[in-house]
Amino acid sequence: MTSFFELLKTRRSIRKYLPKTVEQDKIQQITFAGLMSPASKRSNPWEFIVVEDKKLLVQLSECRSHSSQMLAESPLGIVVIADKTKSDVWMEDASIAAIIMQLQAQDLGLGSCWIQVYGREKNESITAEEYIRELFGIPEQFGILCILSIGYPDEVRKHFDTEKLATDKIHAEKF
Repeated sequence: MTSFFELLKTRRSIRKYLPKTVEQDKIQQITFAGLMSPASKRSNPWEFIVVEDKKLLVQLSECRSHSSQMLAESPLGIVVIADKTKSDVWMEDASIAAIIMQLQAQDLGLGSCWIQVYGREKNESITAEEYIRELFGIPEQFGILCILSIGYPDEVRKHFDTEKLATDKIHAEKF
């Protein structure tokens, strides 16, 4: 069994995937992990849109002018949204859920990559959030944080070298 620390050392952003479908039981484990993530005052504002349809993944890949194109070749995308009326820290709650889903994917032998949506633009006339809201019919009360692309890795990324970590960023007792 892999330790949590080893999981963190080996998890890297994966942007190339094998043309292999992610099994439904693995999708369920990933989304259940998100549902078990902590949230402020147990408000659980997050919701997840699981996308496997190839045509929708291609459309989703067009939400930004760059950094989202890998979704077109990804077997799975999960759009992470949150109800802004349930929590004033919906973004933090949704971020925690997203990283927990990424770690669960890694533990299952899958790769993933976070694609930022909130605060990003599709082009000069529409934001990435507006584009996705329209594509999926998401009500205005939901903020759209990110998309997770997930699949079986078709690239190898170097693990973190703990000897090269910026340990000068760790402070004891004072800054």
